[in-house]
Amino acid sequence: MSHGGKVLSSRILRELDHIKTVVKRAIHGFDAAKRNQDNLYLDAVALNLHVFYSATERIFEKIAKDIDESVPTGANWHRELLDQMVLEIDGIRPAVLSAELKEELEDYRGFRHVVRNVYTFHLNPDKLAVLIAGLPSVMDRLDEELTGFARFLEHH
Repeated sequence: MSHGGKVLSSRILRELDHIKTVVKRAIHGFDAAKRNQDNLYLDAVALNLHVFYSATERIFEKIAKDIDESVPTGANWHRELLDQMVLEIDGIRPAVLSAELKEELEDYRGFRHVVRNVYTFHLNPDKLAVLIAGLPSVMDRLDEELTGFARFLEHH
């Protein structure tokens, strides 16, 4: 797994850099919405929060496919994939995420579903405010935990 592990590690780290940019854009958009009293900026916030979780989930899918060799299917596959990332798979890999981070990511997973299924003008600005407020610490933890996992891949 060493060569493949190094490739996947590089992909994870590159994707994390992109996700950090998306997080900055989401926060900037929310600040602009407040500053300008213009809810149109909230559309950009919603889009970037959607991209934040979608990109994170792509990392999880790649791990499930390449390392676990088992990608969930069916109606609840998004939730099951996130659950899978908390599992330590004996002899294969440690847990990708802590249970605490998984719980925090659930809110972003759920919000991504809302963005895909609701008109933007129906989005709740208070819900966006909560997600934005938590985003810097969630991003820090995600960066720490996925970077740690990437380092594991480089050495195994």
